[in-house]
Amino acid sequence: MVPRYARPQMTAIWDPQTKYKIWFEIEAHATDKLAELGVVPKAAAETIWKKGKDATFDVERIDAIEREVKHDVIAFLTHLAEIVGPEARFVHQGMTSSDVLDTTLAVQLARASDILIADLDALLAALKTRAFEHKLTPTIGRSHGIHAEPTTFGVKLAYAYAEFSRARDRVIAAKKEIATCAISGAIGTFANVDPRVEAHVAEKMGLAVEPVSTQVIPRDRHAMYFATLGVVASSIERFATEIRHLQRTEVLEAEEFFSQGQKGSSAMPHKRNPVLTENLTGLARLVRGYAMPAMENVALWHERDISHSSVERFIGPDATITLDFALARLTSVVEKLLVYPENMRKNLDRLGGLVHSQRVLLALTQKNVSREDSYSWVQRNAMKVWRGEASSFLALLKADPDVHAKLSDAELEELFDDGYHFKHVDTIFSRVFGKA
Repeated sequence: MVPRYARPQMTAIWDPQTKYKIWFEIEAHATDKLAELGVVPKAAAETIWKKGKDATFDVERIDAIEREVKHDVIAFLTHLAEIVGPEARFVHQGMTSSDVLDTTLAVQLARASDILIADLDALLAALKTRAFEHKLTPTIGRSHGIHAEPTTFGVKLAYAYAEFSRARDRVIAAKKEIATCAISGAIGTFANVDPRVEAHVAEKMGLAVEPVSTQVIPRDRHAMYFATLGVVASSIERFATEIRHLQRTEVLEAEEFFSQGQKGSSAMPHKRNPVLTENLTGLARLVRGYAMPAMENVALWHERDISHSSVERFIGPDATITLDFALARLTSVVEKLLVYPENMRKNLDRLGGLVHSQRVLLALTQKNVSREDSYSWVQRNAMKVWRGEASSFLALLKADPDVHAKLSDAELEELFDDGYHFKHVDTIFSRVFGKA
């Protein structure tokens, strides 16, 4: 992963030293149980832990051995023997490479999930704070990019909060599904390793036991995991796109924080660009892109092959590191977001009250006017304002003989009362955030 888009805590999970530490723990825990079962000497298991638990594994040495033997796990075991000594012959008894590799990947993805869940918690807290801050800040809602009906900026933030709450639930479920351990030996039949070894390693590593490993952990679990990350990324892009639109010069209802000394363009000193949310849009595309190869990894040959291996060496670190960075960046954007209620009000009013057209339509139907006639009467007045032939929708309606015969001036004015639109905001907020 490019360091520019990586944070240390998540990156550390994928560091070679971390990986080899997990490999050692899996092997040592397995040897412990084998000693308890009388398969290997207890003294050997103790020596393995004593000499290996605080060891710093020589990554360059392991790489050098791998260049000769062409096998990463064998290279590690050879290096471990250099550290442990003769007792290393009792390591990896009855196990196969996939036992180590797949269980390690499960540990790494589970740990990555914990960071992502914490990231989502921080984002949710920021969204909640800003939502309540702007709970009743009027703004225009848009469909097809066109003014529709008034809403509040707090409601916009509330739907983002609800979406990322679902994202959090999905990541929790994905972690549970991915966090499984396989110590079942070649072809996954436990022919040369007792299932109790697997159960012991699973407990020590904080994993569940994989019911049937077929030598490798089934990749439908991984496909679901990376698909979940892709959905979370899509939610990031959705909200980032909203902010990017709101920052457009013609709209300018909200914008990213612009720090002292920041510059937006090498050519135009006036520019304040939505670079953070544009960046988030690009990162979201990357994370989504990792879901497809994970799905293609599901179909392996028979009990196993390693066509999935090279893919996962990329997508495991890249997807989690990228999503972690994106969630942290989005949280910062929300916390520092500049909101302009005055511009929201100007945009609300720029169409001369057309945003109230549905309410007039419904009021006419309540006065025994057919829906077709009601729509026609309202639309003919609305189009005059739309085309710039008039500036006040309300004035046109009052002057329309058909409309005025059914709705008095007072009734029409009540329909244009801004406060009416937001009477159910409390209901929305209670559904999203719970009772105060």
